[in-house]
Amino acid sequence: MKQIINKFKITEGEKFSLNDFDTAYSADIKKEDSEVILVDLVKQTAALQSALYADNRYALLILFQAMDAAGKDGAISHTMSGLNPQGCEVYSFKQPSAEELDHDFLWRHHKAVPEFGRIGVHNRSHYENVLVTKVHPELLLNEHLPGIKSVKDVNKKFWDHRYETIRSFEKHLFYNGTIIVKFFLHLSKDEQKERFLKRIDDPEKNWKFSAADIRERKFWDDYMKTYEEAIKETATEHCPWYVLPADKKWFTRIAISTIILDTLKSLKLEYPVLPKAEKDKLEEAKKILEKS
Repeated sequence: MKQIINKFKITEGEKFSLNDFDTAYSADIKKEDSEVILVDLVKQTAALQSALYADNRYALLILFQAMDAAGKDGAISHTMSGLNPQGCEVYSFKQPSAEELDHDFLWRHHKAVPEFGRIGVHNRSHYENVLVTKVHPELLLNEHLPGIKSVKDVNKKFWDHRYETIRSFEKHLFYNGTIIVKFFLHLSKDEQKERFLKRIDDPEKNWKFSAADIRERKFWDDYMKTYEEAIKETATEHCPWYVLPADKKWFTRIAISTIILDTLKSLKLEYPVLPKAEKDKLEEAKKILEKS
C-alpha cells in the first residue's frame, strides 16, 4: 500500500499536473473489503495517538482541501472516529469574521495549530487565501491590505509573496515540531454533479446543498488551475501534498488513514522512561497498595 500511496505524494511542484491524477483510482481494492481495512488502520493509528501524546515532542496538523461535495466531512468522520477525542481538535474554517479580517491572513490558522502531543484537523485551511481569493480576487478588498485598493492591484508579485509566506509558515511549524500533512481530495466534475443531484433528491441531505455550490461550479476550470498552482508552489519535502482520488469515497478514506498512520510511524514516538528514583517510588506505591 505504501508504494501506492507514494503515487499521490507531491514534494516538489516543477513537473506537477493535476491531469496526471486519476480521480477514480482505487488500486484494485474492492469496496466490500474497505471497511475491514479502514477499521484496522484506525485501530493502529489510535495506538500511535497515545504514544504521540505521551512523547509530547510533536503535533500533527492535517489539512483538507477540496471542491464542494468531495467528501471532506465524511473522510474526517471515518478516519478520525476511532481516535481519542481528547487528543484531537477539528476546525472548519468558514468565511473570515470581522475580527479575523483585522489581522493577517494566517492569524486565525496559527491560533488553531494543535499543541504538542495532539492531532489537529483543519477542514479548509490557510490555503483558502490562495484559492478562493484567487478565483474571486474582489474578496481581498475586505482584508484592507496596504497597496491593494482595487482588483487591478492584485498581480503576480502579490501571489508569489503569499505562496512564500505560506511556505515560510509551514517550514517554521515543521522545524518546531508540528508535522503537516496536506490532502487535496481530487474529485471529477461529473462525480460532483452526481453528488449534488443526490443532495437535492434526498430530503435528509437537502441541508448540505446550497445555491452557492452551483455558482462556484461555474468556476470549475479556474479552481482546477488555482489548485494546481497552489500545490506546485507549496509542495515541499517537509510539508508534502497528497493528491488523493476522491470519486470513490471508501478508497479515499483508506488512503488518508494509511498516510496518517505512516506519518506517525515515521516519528519514532517513544513513551517516556522514568528515572530510577521515580521507578523506586512506583514500586513503593505498589507495595503500599498491595498491603491495603
